[in-house]
Amino acid sequence: MLILSRKLFPLFATQFLGAFNDNVFKNALVILISYSLASGANARLLITIAAGLFILPFFIFSATAGQLADKYNRTHIAQWTKVAEIVVMLTAASGFYLGNSWLLISILFASGVQSTFFGPVKYAILPQLLSKQELLAGNAYVESGTFLAILLGTILGGLLIILPNGSQLVSYVLLIIAILGFISSRYIPNAPAPDSTICIKPNIVIETIKILKYCTTNRKVFYCILAISWFWLIGATFLAQFPTFVKDYIHAEAKVVTLFLTLFTIGIAIGSFICATLQRGQIKTTLVPYAAIGMSLFMIDIYFASNHKVYNNLHALLSIQQFIHMGPSIRIIIDILCLAICGGIYIVPLYTIVQHDSENRYRARIIAGLNVYNSFFMVVSALYVIGILAMNRTIPEAFLILGIFNIFATILVYKFL
Repeated sequence: MLILSRKLFPLFATQFLGAFNDNVFKNALVILISYSLASGANARLLITIAAGLFILPFFIFSATAGQLADKYNRTHIAQWTKVAEIVVMLTAASGFYLGNSWLLISILFASGVQSTFFGPVKYAILPQLLSKQELLAGNAYVESGTFLAILLGTILGGLLIILPNGSQLVSYVLLIIAILGFISSRYIPNAPAPDSTICIKPNIVIETIKILKYCTTNRKVFYCILAISWFWLIGATFLAQFPTFVKDYIHAEAKVVTLFLTLFTIGIAIGSFICATLQRGQIKTTLVPYAAIGMSLFMIDIYFASNHKVYNNLHALLSIQQFIHMGPSIRIIIDILCLAICGGIYIVPLYTIVQHDSENRYRARIIAGLNVYNSFFMVVSALYVIGILAMNRTIPEAFLILGIFNIFATILVYKFL
């Protein structure tokens, strides 16, 4: 079985543990700020700053990260980023001990820097470790593992920090997971440097522009990059707005948010493996337009299902049991699950094509450029929701409009891929 093989499992475990640790830290920090370290407007401001600081390194350091991953042995870089993660989490433990919100937010930036340097390695190394026939399945495992790590890390961080001595428990978990990540990285097969002649240049702005321009030289790869980033815009919108959607429009308790996050994660995993099974290792985009159409249909239907009159007449928040037993709820559950399944079918071939069709000596820089585009589209997602709300529209309407926009994106995907 591919996932248990020496050529994939150490990398899978390393990236899974890294994503898991990031989200334990982020969610624990958000809840700690919300309930202990700040209140009201100050808490909202700190949380917003924290979210921005984790994404910021992808804009600043992706170009350098891509150059390093093309110049030096990618296995060694993965291992050094895990050493950096241990240092970051040791510092985070001191921040939790002191209860210093600004120190913790600064450490979150450092965690984002560490993730920025690991990102290009994670995807660029796959074609070196796997055969062409295994690459699609490898990406299916990595994508499903990433979303599962995000879900589990978010849940665990939230559960631990509210316990007695929660900060101490979170600190222990962060350190243990970071150490396990380093251990697993030691077993990643050797991936030699593709181009040791690269000169690492310090001008971050110019190098970032160069990488973004280079991403456009291969038309197919570039449109795959745009399609991937568009998916992250959709995913970021839904994942960020689930809490507001559940509380204000479904009128349900926080456990329903966890249910939606779980459905989204399971759906991505199911879709990833459906794609790998149907395409049988063939690297092609046959299923991508159909998956995109499915995403639109389910996004649009979430709007109509969530505007059912039953929800509009509620005076108290629904428990998760009450929510599940209400007629329209099953429809929303199916919509979210199927939206994510379509997302998994959509995203796996695109990542695989970017890896396979990029020249090895430039692959990490292409992935770094993809990370910049992804980060930009996630910022656009936040601005989109802000704009929708500023026009006195609702979150369900934001989902509806995004579903309609996705139809036009589907046309572009069909035309250029």
